[in-house]
Amino acid sequence: MTSSTSSTSSTSRRVTANINLTLDGRYNGPGGPGDLGAIVPYAVTEVARDHLSRIWQNATTALLGRLNAEGFLGFWPSVADDKNADPRDRGYATWLVDTEKVVLSTTLTEAPWERTRVVNAPTADVVNELKATGEGDILVNSSASIIKAVLAADLLDRLYLMISPEITGGGQQLFDDGLPPSTWKLTHQETGELGEMAMVYDRTR
Repeated sequence: MTSSTSSTSSTSRRVTANINLTLDGRYNGPGGPGDLGAIVPYAVTEVARDHLSRIWQNATTALLGRLNAEGFLGFWPSVADDKNADPRDRGYATWLVDTEKVVLSTTLTEAPWERTRVVNAPTADVVNELKATGEGDILVNSSASIIKAVLAADLLDRLYLMISPEITGGGQQLFDDGLPPSTWKLTHQETGELGEMAMVYDRTR
């Protein structure tokens, strides 16, 4: 299967999101947000790097939470400048540095990146405002709290998933009880040598 492509317009932007999960649906382990032992080893494989290239190709806006915005700032700009970095990592890093970034935060008073604005408003309101202006995909970039809010508002059109072949038995889960029912079509699937899976799901409306 191959990833599908849909056109965008100034009034109908696609909302996408990417995240890495364990087999039991968790984006960190029982040790908290920094417990990524079941995630990180599978995030640098060939399949994962190809997947990383896939997520940003049509995106013109990155929507981030505060923690990811600050964490990414400490890592990705140096990758963009590293001529020895994997070209796929460098491509994503360059896109992230150069693209429009919107950071949702109730505590930040100034933008942590260039080409970034900080917004203190409900996620659904921000997404609907972005959808009404500009063009290109709006990528919710690995920020689980924002993905949860977008799912709850049924605003997500595409979900890029990397699944690690591990069960942590604890940690934060992406799919909380109470989400509105929805149907999705698998439009891309690839399995790596370690058993990691890259999948793309498009919302069926």
